[in-house]
Amino acid sequence: MTFDGWIQIALFGLAVGVLVKPLGGYMTRVFAGERTLLSPVLGPIERVLYRLSGVDERVDQGWLRYAVAMLLFNLVGFLSLYALLRLQALLPLNPAGQPAVEAGLAFNTAMSFATNTNWQSYVPETTMSYLVQMMGLTVHNFVSAATGVALAIALVRGFARRSTSGIGNFWVDLTRCTLYVLLPISIVVGLFFVWQG
Repeated sequence: MTFDGWIQIALFGLAVGVLVKPLGGYMTRVFAGERTLLSPVLGPIERVLYRLSGVDERVDQGWLRYAVAMLLFNLVGFLSLYALLRLQALLPLNPAGQPAVEAGLAFNTAMSFATNTNWQSYVPETTMSYLVQMMGLTVHNFVSAATGVALAIALVRGFARRSTSGIGNFWVDLTRCTLYVLLPISIVVGLFFVWQG
């Protein structure tokens, strides 16, 4: 390994070490449902989302209900992205007139984004319409990452709550991860990139 490689590893380790306490504490409060700095702004949005979707944030799910909810959510996400890709020629926000994505590539892309691997064998700007990039790929970049974080949180709860059967609520964990963790990070990083040109 080169000297630059070791420096990069050291800088990454330093960044993780610096962020683990503040970010870990923040995420602990978020997933415990405690008040955070963003609660006054995001709390009302979170409650509206629960009301619209019929989710009771106080209901704990056992591991089976949690797993079924996660699998159904990912199945619906996969099918909706596959449909967007296959029907893109008929959908709006396609000024370049992109044709429907071929079935094999659409399946591979939808499965890849649903499982958060995001493997791409195409150039999105010349293959995907604006609608597919916004409603399909970008949404999956958030919700598939949120699903992974939610499952990690559920695993931790499972170890910590040995005497109870509930490990949290998948819908609540997914919503909180997206609203309180992923969106703020993406806004801060996006503003940094804009500042850097």
